[in-house]
Amino acid sequence: MVYLTHLKKFTQDLFDHPELGFKEFRTSKKVIDELKVLNPTCQIERFSETGIKTCLNPGKELNIAFIAELDSVYAPSHFNSDKETGAAQNCGHYTQVAIAMALYQKLIMNEDYKKWDYTLHFIFVPAEEYLDLDYRQQLVDEGKIVHFGGKPEAMRLGIFDNIDAAYCVHSIGEKFSEPTIELNCNLAGFLYKYYTFKGKATHAGFDPFNGVNAYSMSTLFNTGIGLSRQQFNDTQSIRINPIIMKSDMSTNVIPNEVTIGTDLRCQSIDYMTHVAEKLDKIAQGSAYALEGQVDITTQMGYLPFVQNDLLNDLARTVYEQTPAITRLIDDRGSIAAAGDIGDLAFMIPCAQISYGGFAGTIHGDDFQLVDEDFVLDTFPNYLLNLFNHLNGNLSKEMLYKKTYHEYKALIESI
Repeated sequence: MVYLTHLKKFTQDLFDHPELGFKEFRTSKKVIDELKVLNPTCQIERFSETGIKTCLNPGKELNIAFIAELDSVYAPSHFNSDKETGAAQNCGHYTQVAIAMALYQKLIMNEDYKKWDYTLHFIFVPAEEYLDLDYRQQLVDEGKIVHFGGKPEAMRLGIFDNIDAAYCVHSIGEKFSEPTIELNCNLAGFLYKYYTFKGKATHAGFDPFNGVNAYSMSTLFNTGIGLSRQQFNDTQSIRINPIIMKSDMSTNVIPNEVTIGTDLRCQSIDYMTHVAEKLDKIAQGSAYALEGQVDITTQMGYLPFVQNDLLNDLARTVYEQTPAITRLIDDRGSIAAAGDIGDLAFMIPCAQISYGGFAGTIHGDDFQLVDEDFVLDTFPNYLLNLFNHLNGNLSKEMLYKKTYHEYKALIESI
């Protein structure tokens, strides 16, 4: 209970000091300091400026990871946002970090890990949220990163090369009246499309006849998307949100250039490619119909996440032995939210266990932790039992393994 009191203050401090991806310098230092207090002999590997990797029970053939995310969301209107950066902890990642510390402390105290037939790695990953893209492009241009997402970048750096399977956790954006976790919920993948419509500028009053209106092309493009939605397969959770990204318009000039940007979310890579091709055709047709041109750019986001059945079954077995957690959600199937855990799951089996204990709207202005005891103690106890249960019930032969080079080839093909 003494450590729980400390952990609550630790968690509140993280909530009060949100940081955006690849900028989590304070958070990273705080995690390292806490690890060294709990285990002065721990070996720490740094990556991607703020990422951290450490392990318990090294040297085993089987290697399992527990992943926590360091970053926050850009949400300046959140009640506890950083007024200078606009960062806010309204996705709950700070509680992932706190849960990891709670689990680590429990293991250091009881030394259960010394009996395991596997090594447990704690990996604190930066930049899960896909935002602040100008800054990340700057890092790419400077040669500091290749991928905008923290897990793909860690994959590139070899952080997961020795990992055979991984568990991560995430807050649930709903309020529950009882202790609740969720298993087996898949996530969508997404990519970004940018369409720059080009026309010809003329005086809108004196000579509109010889102009070519790029804004009209973009309007026709949006109309085409709207009319094509009935052709999208409902099972794929297609989400498209086109917005004007760039324009230089005046009421007395026919617009000659407008850039529309949209994300495209989908449950499978094959269907994502199909819909992306459809969007391209709508854009090209809109430009052609109004005698203009369109330049198309595609930027890959994250892959769809398909939960691993074996890892989820093991987690379900432990839930059934945990009376302190009274509700399990395991029938949601999939949602249109996305995360870079999908990219890691291409390489190794992954499972994401979600947990309640919050109020407000996730990514909204009022999201916050309300059940500290459940999130910081009951749930970590469940995870402790889960990792004990993995001992003797998991082996390399049960798991698949792909390489970063295979992942890179897939991304480039999209």
